[in-house]
Amino acid sequence: MQPSQSQNSTKSLVPVIAASTVGALVEFYDFYIFGSLATIISTKFFPTGNPTAAFLATLATFAAGLLVRPFGALFFGRLGDLIGRKYTFMITLVLMGGATFAIGLIPAYQTIGFLAPITVLILRLLQGLAIGGEFGGAVTFVAEHSPGNKRGFWTSWITMAGGFGLVISFIVIMITKNSMQAASWEDWGWRIPFLFSIVLVIVSVIIRKNMSESPLFAKAKAEGKTSSNPLKDSFGNKENLKVVLLAIFGLTLGIGVVGYASTFFLQSFLIKFMFVNYDQANQVLAIGITAGVPLYVFFGWLSDRVGRKPILMLSLFLGIVGFRPVFDQIYQTVNLQKKVENKQAMIVDVKKQLLPGKEQLTITTIQHFYTDGTVCKEIKKEIPGIAQTENIKSIKINSTDEFKLVLLLFPLMIIVTMSAGPIGAFLVEMFPLKIRYTSLSLPYHIGYGIFGGMSPVISAYLISRASNAHQPDYYLAGLNYAIILMSISFIIGILYLKENKAEQAVRIKNPAKKNRLKRMLGFVWLLLGLIAAYLGIVELGFPKIGLGKPDDLIFGIIVMLIVTPIITIGLFTFGKYAIQGEYDDKAD
Repeated sequence: MQPSQSQNSTKSLVPVIAASTVGALVEFYDFYIFGSLATIISTKFFPTGNPTAAFLATLATFAAGLLVRPFGALFFGRLGDLIGRKYTFMITLVLMGGATFAIGLIPAYQTIGFLAPITVLILRLLQGLAIGGEFGGAVTFVAEHSPGNKRGFWTSWITMAGGFGLVISFIVIMITKNSMQAASWEDWGWRIPFLFSIVLVIVSVIIRKNMSESPLFAKAKAEGKTSSNPLKDSFGNKENLKVVLLAIFGLTLGIGVVGYASTFFLQSFLIKFMFVNYDQANQVLAIGITAGVPLYVFFGWLSDRVGRKPILMLSLFLGIVGFRPVFDQIYQTVNLQKKVENKQAMIVDVKKQLLPGKEQLTITTIQHFYTDGTVCKEIKKEIPGIAQTENIKSIKINSTDEFKLVLLLFPLMIIVTMSAGPIGAFLVEMFPLKIRYTSLSLPYHIGYGIFGGMSPVISAYLISRASNAHQPDYYLAGLNYAIILMSISFIIGILYLKENKAEQAVRIKNPAKKNRLKRMLGFVWLLLGLIAAYLGIVELGFPKIGLGKPDDLIFGIIVMLIVTPIITIGLFTFGKYAIQGEYDDKAD
């Protein structure tokens, strides 16, 4: 392990932090914009005959951008450990911003046909590759400029920038959408948030181009102490591989789903399952996240004083015990069955529209008014003699309930910031300088990109299945995925992870009992690997593929060929190392 003791003053660190955080903000803004506009994108770049298939195809494209992140981590991590941190994440910034800007220029499907979805997919893959190299480069760069006793504080600004990137994406979308007619927004206005990205990129490039290389990396390179083959040294070396596995299963597996469950799944939960008005849901998220953003830096600072592991493990524990009650309160706040309807105020509007095939489309708009000020709008589109074609529901809650949702979002933000604030510094300190960029990037993006990124899709599937089974609390079933992964990371993290800073590490005088427990649990990790294989292949993979629908096919393939092998092989290897005593504590 290579220590990072920088003598730079706080003043000299400011431009380093500014360059890294602004770049990270742009990267996350770019990545979030696509997910937030997935619904409208599906109508522009995919076949219009089946809106549901188009939406799911867009989600699959979004998932592709997530699943490719580990490959970006390997590619750019290797590059960063070979040629340097500065130039590598300058490349990731330009690649990410350029791809986002280009999405705003793609002609619609009606204009260029299948070139539209193909182009979108390619650009999403480029975005995924770029963001796979951004976090590792930024956090390594900042950590290697920072004094060892302030790494948590300074690297937490990177994760805080990610939160601001999400908020800014919401704000830009809402301002653009509300500044024009609905028809203009749906026709061309949605492109503006993508095109706006180029302004942020230009500013970031100007700031980043004047950065100096990481002093520790520059010194190691001058002395010939950098790695000539970072991939081999990171993953072909048993001593480092077992640390990579520990980082994945003891940390990023759980923390990745904490982040996504509290943002993207929450957004989906509000809009798709609770039918909260789109703009109102995003406003709640923007206010709640903005209020909690400073906590990233607070918990990063705190980790420099009390240690990183206690804060990280506490965040997982709070997520395990707290997610269900908080999400239940969020659901009950909007639940129309808890409200009293003023049925005399109900408004029904029926319109007839003649379709090209001479069928008549009936559009029925019903507005329900509730005594607390909540308004529910339902739009039903039907063709006589044909099954109902579309049913749209939107709930506009009163200001009191909106404020309550913001308050309920705050405990989720505490959990998220506790996990994300110290994680950059903790990962940096787990790996030696010469392979740090490569080694830390892969666990981070497997946790956040694959397991975290897939949580909204898998959670939606679990809610749908629980609803079909008529479970009374079906709306909470989507949290089971996150809670299981958080529990695995919590147990492994508590027992196997060590505090990286020697002065904060817990001293174990007689580790024999703990070592026996860790070795015995190795068999549990092997068993969990088998269970994961069974669930991924038998319960999810083959059944979804067998349905034959495009969205089910994509979901089944991703689960069978990507998610299942990673968790199964990873747990098997981790369990084997645990049984062999590779994670034993040494006597004090």
